[in-house]
Amino acid sequence: MRALEGLEVVAVEQAVAAPFASARLADAGAHVVKVERPEGDFARGYDTAAAGQSSYFVWLNRGKESVALDLASEAGRAPLAELIAGADVLIQNLKPGALGRLGFDLDRLHAADPRLISCSISGYGEDGPMAERKAYDLLIQAESGLCSITGGPEEPARVGVSVVDIATGATAHAAILEALIRRGVTGQGARLSVSMFDVMADWLTVPLLNHEAGQTPRRVGLAHPSIAPYGVFHPASGPPILISIQSDREWRTLCSVFLGDAALGTDPRFATNVARVQNRDRTDALVATAFARMRAEDAVEILAGAQIALARVNDMAGLSAHPHLRRITVDTPNGPVSMPAPGVQEAGAPVQPGPVPGLPDATG
Repeated sequence: MRALEGLEVVAVEQAVAAPFASARLADAGAHVVKVERPEGDFARGYDTAAAGQSSYFVWLNRGKESVALDLASEAGRAPLAELIAGADVLIQNLKPGALGRLGFDLDRLHAADPRLISCSISGYGEDGPMAERKAYDLLIQAESGLCSITGGPEEPARVGVSVVDIATGATAHAAILEALIRRGVTGQGARLSVSMFDVMADWLTVPLLNHEAGQTPRRVGLAHPSIAPYGVFHPASGPPILISIQSDREWRTLCSVFLGDAALGTDPRFATNVARVQNRDRTDALVATAFARMRAEDAVEILAGAQIALARVNDMAGLSAHPHLRRITVDTPNGPVSMPAPGVQEAGAPVQPGPVPGLPDATG
C-alpha cells in the first residue's frame, strides 16, 4: 500500500508549479482529479518532445485522472462542486480570487468541511501591491533577483530549468503533507497559500544577507562566490572538470597530491578559504596549471583517489547515457515514454507510475 492511497485530491491547475505538487501526491497513491479548461492545460502545448506530446505535461501529470470543465458555465461548475465535496485536498493555481468569483469561496468551503486542506499557489500571494500581477517562472527569476546572481560576469541569465515553479511545487507538496499529518492528530484541515515570489526569496536568503552585509554576490559562472577553489578547470585533453574544495584540510590534500607542492597548503595566501577567495585568481591559476599538465582521465583518477569532490561538466547527452540515471516508463496516449525516476526510493516499494491522461471532452 502506498502512503497516500485513499486520499482524494482535486487539482484545478495548469502549467508547472501546482501540477508538480499534485504529481508527487499521485506518485504516493493519492487519487488526483486534474481539472482542465475545455482546451486543456496550456502546458499540453509547450513542446512535442515526449512521443509527440509536451514533455512538461507528460512529466507532471502521470497517475492523474483528468476532467475538462468549462467553469464559466453552471454545467461546468456543478461537477467541480461535487468533486470538492468529496475531496481531502484542494490544490489550485488560478489567479488570486478567481476561484471565489466562480462560486468556490475558500472560507465557505472550509466552513462546510473543516477537514479540508486547500493549497492556493500564486505569483505574489493573495494580497499586497503585486497580488494581481501575472507571474511565470522566468518573470519571478528576474523579479526576485535570482537572474542577477546567475550566469557569467557579462550579463544575468536564466536558470536552465523552471526552478521557481519546481521550488514552489515542492514547497506546496511539503506543506500539504505537514497539514495531513496535523489533520491526522487534530482532525482539522488547513488553508495554505504558497507564493512563487516568497519561495524564491526564501531560497535567496544567503545572497540577500551577504548583500545587506555589504558583500553583494557577483556572477561567477561555474564557480562558487564564497568558496575557492570551486569551479571548472580544463585538462590537457578530455572534458572540463569541476572540483570543490570544502575545507582547509582538503586544500592541503589537493596541494600535496594534485598540485605537487605541499607548501602551498600552509602558505598564508591560500591556507584558509577566506584567503583563497581573496586571492581567487592566484588560487585558480595554480589549480589550472596542474590540470593543464594531464589528461582528464588521469586527473579524475588522482582526485577521486584523494577523495576530492569532482564532476565532469556534462550536457544532456551525458545525462542520457549516465550510469547513475534511473528511469521509469510511463504510459501516455501516444505510447510509453521513458523519463528519470523520482528522487526518493522506498525499500521494497518500487515506483509504479500511473498513465498520463488524455484530454477528455469538456463538460459545460
